Amino acid sequence: MNDQRDYRVRKRPAAGLPDFNVHMRKPIMTYTYKRLDKDDVALLLVDHQAGLLSLVRDFSPDEFKNNVLAVADIAKFFNIPTILTTSFEDGPNGPIVPELKDAFPNAPYIARPGQINAWDNEDFVQAVRDTGKKQLLIAGVVTDVCVTFPALSAREAGYDVFVITDASGTFSPAVRDAAWNRMSQAGVQLMNWFSMAGELHRDWRNDIEGFGGILAGHLPAYSNLIQSRDSATRR
Repeated sequence: MNDQRDYRVRKRPAAGLPDFNVHMRKPIMTYTYKRLDKDDVALLLVDHQAGLLSLVRDFSPDEFKNNVLAVADIAKFFNIPTILTTSFEDGPNGPIVPELKDAFPNAPYIARPGQINAWDNEDFVQAVRDTGKKQLLIAGVVTDVCVTFPALSAREAGYDVFVITDASGTFSPAVRDAAWNRMSQAGVQLMNWFSMAGELHRDWRNDIEGFGGILAGHLPAYSNLIQSRDSATRR
């Protein structure tokens, strides 16, 4: 993260008020807009496992499944290198959801024997390095552990990290919000799958039918928009 610190002296308080901070200088943070680059990003799908999915309470089951599969379809559309990983899948966490395994049959698949933080697994980190990408998209279950821990670790390792909020789930909105706050304070960018798609695509002139079809397939409101467009075009 390219942070630039602009130190400004605080103004003196109005007459008659105590001046506790006259000599203090407060750093004001400014940020450079870093967008997703389809040629320099990898997708990490962390612990979307049958057992862990039962813990997701901040999204309905159907909504959450749709969001995760939308991310998968977008990654395939842009040929984004994808890594799948699971945690202790022989235990109560269960196996990875079959739709993701089917979507990425040739992707690196790291079945971690016990590490809670995927970044603590050497095979996982090596798979990330092997992509050669500097940006990482991360989604997983649960948000406050399986997503937050590797996101913070990847930031510490120098990666630009983007977490897909609606393809990550946890116990409650309160738990989710605390995790989002923790990650954003470390410079992790938070985005939903729809904004992920738009930032990767950049320009409708690159592809209308294929890209629009993905959006329509996962977003009913957008499907209505596409149908209206097609109807108007046929007139």
